[in-house]
Amino acid sequence: MTPITHAWMVAVQIAKAYIFFYPLTMSCIWMLGALVFYLRYERHPHRRVSEPPLLSDYPFVAVLVPCYNEQHNIEETIDALMELQYPNFEVVAINDGSTDDTEKLLDALAAQHPRLRVIHHVKNQGKAVGLNTGALLTRADILVGIDGDARLDPWAIHWLVAHFEVASVGAVTGNPRMRNRSTLIGRIQVGEFSSMVGMIKRAQRALGAMFTISGAVSAFRRSALHEVGYWTHHRLTEDVDISWKLQVAGWDIRFEPRALCWILMPETYAGLWKQRLRWAMGGAQVMLSHAGQMLHWRCARLWPLYIEYYLSIIWAWLFSFALAFRVLDLVAIHVDLGSAAVLLPGSAGFLLGTSCLAQMLVGFLLDRPYDRDLLRNYLWAIWYPAVYWLIATASAVAGIPRVLLQDRQERARWQSPDRGVVP
Repeated sequence: MTPITHAWMVAVQIAKAYIFFYPLTMSCIWMLGALVFYLRYERHPHRRVSEPPLLSDYPFVAVLVPCYNEQHNIEETIDALMELQYPNFEVVAINDGSTDDTEKLLDALAAQHPRLRVIHHVKNQGKAVGLNTGALLTRADILVGIDGDARLDPWAIHWLVAHFEVASVGAVTGNPRMRNRSTLIGRIQVGEFSSMVGMIKRAQRALGAMFTISGAVSAFRRSALHEVGYWTHHRLTEDVDISWKLQVAGWDIRFEPRALCWILMPETYAGLWKQRLRWAMGGAQVMLSHAGQMLHWRCARLWPLYIEYYLSIIWAWLFSFALAFRVLDLVAIHVDLGSAAVLLPGSAGFLLGTSCLAQMLVGFLLDRPYDRDLLRNYLWAIWYPAVYWLIATASAVAGIPRVLLQDRQERARWQSPDRGVVP
């Protein structure tokens, strides 16, 4: 064996080990961090969503609802907001140049509900611009942003506002829960929101920093937003962008699992791919834009998040190469890589699958007080690696080159998403 061949085989073995150990290690970290969060923040007398802690003050809150072509959902969203139990709030709906009947419906709703104010953009400007418009046209000290298809829990604002009694808190993200779960893709996403989204947010909060708030439901301190210049109009994921802007500026971000918001998610492969590609591209935009700032010591608490992001990208590329080589092997174009063992049934695949199921079970148990039907969907969780690892890998591999080649100042405008099968 020549030195070059030996070096190549060593590199292959290292890559195979990385493909196997990275998700296994991160799964253990997320489960441990989520349990720490539970023991520190969730295990106290106020466990029920409808029994929020008493607030020393009830500051004026504006619920911002940027929307584009939401004629099928906006009325239900506004009606749910009118049932909020918080005593001091208004709703600001921003119609961002919709081409359907959203404008007419919002005007009719505004005539019915004094708390509702409606703003119309002539042209589609994007969600970030809609949020900025609403923020600048309200006098509220706390701004809560939700999507135009979301249903906010009546007690959600109480739970969100409670965190702002700590002066260092700049934003609080709530707990989005899926409404539509009538298809296989929907049921798998129920598991994803508990075992991945909710669990990772818990673990990151326990470690002191968060990769992103949820664009579906989050609250912000106005002064913090003003300090960082509000939302950036050319970011594909405005939620990731504002999260990093706030934390780089020294503000804390928190996760509140009892601030529930019921949302719709894609239930077709095309809609899911479109969404995840946008998420991948948006995350890459933000990470690249903050590269220089990560060199400063003041951003040290963000270093683990920043490094883990690039580790995940490395894993996605290595996994895609391993999968491609395995496909070549299956069609009789043999590439001697010592076989990609983690892609086949066996002890390695069994261990990864078991850790994934354990992670989902922990996530389901943590979120069970907020979503009673979770365990019914646990049997569908076994499909999560097959469906979402492939989609996440493909979107990460496809998204990075697009971000590097695109116009970085191009405005991120709305596109009508796949809303799935509405229950």
